[in-house]
Amino acid sequence: MHPILKVENLSHKYASSWAIREINFEINDTGVVGLLGSNGAGKSTTMNIICGTLLQTEGNVSINGLKMKEDPIAYKQQIGFLPQQAPLYLDFTVQEYLEYAAQLRLMEKRAIKGAVDEVLEKTSITHMRNRLIKNLSGGYRQRVGIAQAIINKPKVVILDEPTNGLDPNQIIEARKLIKEIAQDRAVLLSSHVLSEVNLLAKEIVMIESGQVVFSDTLDAFNNILQPNTMVARMLHMPGADELLAFADVQKVEMLPDHKCRIWFQPNDDLAERIVRKSAEMNWRLTAIHTESSGMDDVFKQLSSSSTLQ
Repeated sequence: MHPILKVENLSHKYASSWAIREINFEINDTGVVGLLGSNGAGKSTTMNIICGTLLQTEGNVSINGLKMKEDPIAYKQQIGFLPQQAPLYLDFTVQEYLEYAAQLRLMEKRAIKGAVDEVLEKTSITHMRNRLIKNLSGGYRQRVGIAQAIINKPKVVILDEPTNGLDPNQIIEARKLIKEIAQDRAVLLSSHVLSEVNLLAKEIVMIESGQVVFSDTLDAFNNILQPNTMVARMLHMPGADELLAFADVQKVEMLPDHKCRIWFQPNDDLAERIVRKSAEMNWRLTAIHTESSGMDDVFKQLSSSSTLQ
């Protein structure tokens, strides 16, 4: 069984400088995979190679075992792509543009009308089919861009910053649409909005300095930085010295509302020991929880830990 998308030892050089070096990852199932990385990390180069718009210096990309280098036309028929700036022809109507997009993908003429009707309905723009694209709002233009990316029912859809420039309501609708699209195909989503990736993706691939620095599940990404602080609320708050007496506690900060923050060496039973001590000393513990580092912290650490040789 072949992966839906397989990227093998992908490298590309501009002049004498490597933009990416030995990129490896696979997408084995439907759903959204988040593609992360700082500006200039190599994401765009990687996406352009996967889409077949840039010929790599080394390595291979394949969809269901079909290699782009060996059969580029058949390979590209399995790809849908929405770049950051949607490639729209503003003087076309929505229907004319989608018919043109279908022809570019070498779809059979008899299948085009049904395909256009289907993507218009899926992206909720059927009522806009005869409207000139230049007269559409940004949200509707983005829907047209997504429609052209899925009109040929590709196995892989690549979306580059698909909610960029949209208002909050449009962002919510775009995210809902992306989830629907990902139900029966693999979606590679590139975004600088980490909260968006957190909401949509089940796996993460992160590229920094032209190399893959992470490729695993969203949960594994969020757990890279083990939290080492906890916050406790006690109505009869003990002194900092009493909390520092616990083994593994390094520092204590008193907070308003009967709370304190505790820095500690990783230890699975520290919270349990505090609960027992509170019951014994009548500290009246009402809440205790470990603080999470969050995606921003993980991204910051990974983006500063890799340098392309």
